[in-house]
Amino acid sequence: MPSGNVIRGSRIGAAPERPTERYEPAPRRAVTYWCRNDHVTEIRLAVDAEEPAVWDCPRCGLPAGQDAQNPPGRARPEPYKTHLAYVKERRTPEEGEALLAEALAALRRRRGRE
Repeated sequence: MPSGNVIRGSRIGAAPERPTERYEPAPRRAVTYWCRNDHVTEIRLAVDAEEPAVWDCPRCGLPAGQDAQNPPGRARPEPYKTHLAYVKERRTPEEGEALLAEALAALRRRRGRE
């Protein structure tokens, strides 16, 4: 009776499914980024890819730049805004009153009160 730890369809020392001789990887280059906490992050990009100016540090989450002597500062998060705050940015109080009156009139028509 076979053991339950057998990996079926494979053998010890089996070659990978796709040997490296069958394909050639795309040419890549290393780009290094530094954050304020002196963490170094190296990413590999395609040779023809445009490198981003800022990369998030995987260790601390701060933005990292390509200048080791002058890394970017802390990103300032945008404060949370409610839906009403966004609406108030787009509409004047007069426009808001007109829209409210129009919506209330439509509601009253649907309910048969007008």
